[in-house]
Amino acid sequence: MTLDQLRQAMVAAGVTQLWLKRMAENDNSKNQVYLGPDLTALNILPTGELTQYFSKSKPTEPLLKSSLQFSWLVDTGVLVPAPGAQLILYPQYPEVRFSGFLKGSQGAPNDVMTVRESGRVLFFGITPTGRIVGYAAARNSDLAHEVASLNLRPDTGVFSQVAIEVHQADEKQVLLGELRRIAALGWIDSKRLNSKGEILACPSPNCGGFTLEAELGIRPNSYADPDFHGWEIKQHGVDTFDRLGNAAITLMTPEPTSGVYVEAGIHEFMRLYGYADKRKVDRRNFGGIHSATKICAATGLQLTLEGYDPAKNKITDFTRGVSLIDANGTIAATWHYKNLLSHWICKHAKAAYIPSLNRKDPVNQYRYGNQVRLAEGTEFRLFLKAIASGAVYYDPGIKIEDVSSAKPAVKKRSQFRIKSASIPLLYTTVSEVNVAA
Repeated sequence: MTLDQLRQAMVAAGVTQLWLKRMAENDNSKNQVYLGPDLTALNILPTGELTQYFSKSKPTEPLLKSSLQFSWLVDTGVLVPAPGAQLILYPQYPEVRFSGFLKGSQGAPNDVMTVRESGRVLFFGITPTGRIVGYAAARNSDLAHEVASLNLRPDTGVFSQVAIEVHQADEKQVLLGELRRIAALGWIDSKRLNSKGEILACPSPNCGGFTLEAELGIRPNSYADPDFHGWEIKQHGVDTFDRLGNAAITLMTPEPTSGVYVEAGIHEFMRLYGYADKRKVDRRNFGGIHSATKICAATGLQLTLEGYDPAKNKITDFTRGVSLIDANGTIAATWHYKNLLSHWICKHAKAAYIPSLNRKDPVNQYRYGNQVRLAEGTEFRLFLKAIASGAVYYDPGIKIEDVSSAKPAVKKRSQFRIKSASIPLLYTTVSEVNVAA
């Protein structure tokens, strides 16, 4: 199979992103396939739920694993499922390895994946629905020689991205071209797309992201892939395009996974840590900035990182997580590390941060700035380090209305946020681009 033939077969299988990894001698079914000295691989390979387990050789050190929707592409163009394929995360190093890829797979490339030979090439094709299509080329194959002649260098961890089409447009330039067009439109009426691609009005006060996504043709979906040509789109409101640094940006909105919030329920949590609204009768709120550097005066809670060594920027206990703790040491809420990791890796490998202005008169409208930031290369430990420093903070918007009634109305919004100026803390590279230039 030539590289062009591989591209065609991958496209026929629904692949939209194609990556390769050059294999070393130790990359085989016995030793597993090494995917890097950090968790970067999780930004590329769609994972299932992360589960914790302990190995027989080191029963005190927890490991994480995740099954994959993985199939092998064989030379006839047929896809052969590999039901045992999984990623194993070694948090103590950290390190990621690929294993189980031959188990239960009829027709898998055993002759390539069982030998100790350098020069082999392993391809990973990614589909929008989270499936992975693999192809392995032997060291002396025409395809391996063709890849070697391209002199590709790893650009994301141990992976090199390969254009899925011979004349594939540069995804970054496609994005910048669309952002240039949208900025030149000026004020845009607030709107959103539904799952059918129909344009609908968006009357709520926080429609800046929906309006931008509608202009980009992004429909709402349940997939974990980035929004637009491999880029996650992060719109954030500002008061003026001249001062972007103080804008608060929501990174993600995961719900707690344990603590009073989960075990006792939202109503008990709000009774203990919420406070009465100053203006609205029979309403209870839970808000305020909660950081790892100080106690929130409104709630009496502080954000902590349990089972985390800030000096080494290392998780020491994956059974713990980021927690809200009160003065008595009670854990009000916890976000377990494995759940936060799953949220973070879904859409933060490449992100574009776009500022917006909003006006209500004559109608609700948004305008998008020319100065955007393109952020690339993130890793979960950067996120944890930013929490430990106070740069990333928990800024919830939770309320219960009609508290004393038989049917109180609960609105939940748990959000981790960061100031615009601190975005570079989360990525290895952040570039500012004037799309109008």
